[in-house]
Amino acid sequence: MIDQTLAETAEKMERTIDAAKEDFATIRTGRAHPGMYSKVMVDYYGAPTPLQQLATFAVPEARTITITPFDVSAMREIEKALGDPEVGANPSSDGKMIRVTLPVLTEERRKEYVKLAKAKGEDARVALRNHRRKAKDAIDKLVKDGEIGEDEGTRAEKDLDALTKKHVESVDEIVKKKEAELLDV
Repeated sequence: MIDQTLAETAEKMERTIDAAKEDFATIRTGRAHPGMYSKVMVDYYGAPTPLQQLATFAVPEARTITITPFDVSAMREIEKALGDPEVGANPSSDGKMIRVTLPVLTEERRKEYVKLAKAKGEDARVALRNHRRKAKDAIDKLVKDGEIGEDEGTRAEKDLDALTKKHVESVDEIVKKKEAELLDV
């Protein structure tokens, strides 16, 4: 029972780390990369569709990204989605592909992105602590119901704490890397 609880918690924590990595990929640094637009949804024939499913991406220069739609009729909707203030892109189209040139990040904007990265990191840590709490409650319930002994429960909690610590350190490392990436001029 304990091993199963710890294994399930470890799996949930890994998924949380993966989700955090995806979130961090959407934060813009000085370079263009396709992950910046992974969460952009396009109204494609009345259904919200991820941009990644509608086009190919290329990065010909450090601050330029080109988006080539599979279906040229979706070009206008893709431009509209990219022009959304929340996305913050300034797309230009030549009829076959969309070119997005990213402006140089100002110091102020970099600091805003660092704050955003730290907030996303804290969200990930909170999610990890929630997974830990649920697993601890399950272990405590097993001890209370007499299914396992108190020594086993204490040992399982130590294992759970080590697991949580490892994943929190992983999130901290991701935040640190992103911060260094953002502040690198």
